[in-house]
Amino acid sequence: MTTATINQTQDKSTIFTSRVKVANGDLLIDAYLAEPDRVGTFPAVIVIQEIFGVNIHIREVAERLAKEGYVAIAPALFQRTAPNFESLYTPEDIQIGRGHKDQTKASEIISDIQAAIAYLQALPNVKGDAIGSIGFCFGGHVVYLTATLAEIKATASFYGGGIPSTTFGGGEPTITLTKEIKAPIYAFFGEEDKGIPLTDVDQVEAALIEAKISHKIFRYPNAGHGFFCNHRGSYHPESAADAWTHVLELFKENL
Repeated sequence: MTTATINQTQDKSTIFTSRVKVANGDLLIDAYLAEPDRVGTFPAVIVIQEIFGVNIHIREVAERLAKEGYVAIAPALFQRTAPNFESLYTPEDIQIGRGHKDQTKASEIISDIQAAIAYLQALPNVKGDAIGSIGFCFGGHVVYLTATLAEIKATASFYGGGIPSTTFGGGEPTITLTKEIKAPIYAFFGEEDKGIPLTDVDQVEAALIEAKISHKIFRYPNAGHGFFCNHRGSYHPESAADAWTHVLELFKENL
């Protein structure tokens, strides 16, 4: 079942939001869809959650993108183990979210994103060859992984942890797939992030340079983990605002 609402923005433009199901074989993935409420065909962006599910922050990112003229979809990547899961940012929420993240597998994540891509390409208002992705925390790592998909034409990765050392479900770390990235990628990190060493950021940048991948790395000296999220105590408005301008630049130039 699809439920929908019309959201009125302050500048009088409108967006259409709905909760939809994305089919991946027998699995039905819950997803939040935000679209410009006007006639036309638009580029699309897949929005990838933190460990806190498709919560208010992720839905708001999708809505912001819709206001900018993108069809945005946020699939629930914990669908297999925690349907309907979403939380805020308490220490208990963090522990629960990490437990769900630890049950994910890279192959299943890729499959779910491919299903989301197919869903978008079937929509009449989507330019099927203009799909990007943006992800935060857990999702920042996910979008680095799924940047290897040919359909993804631009990737914005926010404070993705563990890229040089891990992958989902075990195996060779995600950074070893850097050479398979197909399109430009921007990566955003806070230099005060206690969970992502600056040496990890350096390794990501070095891998992108070595593989000759079009990229930009943004380091924010006064920002910590989660600096883009205005629902977290670590929110850093100046860094978040600057990062958003670069996200829009990335998508405008490549989608």
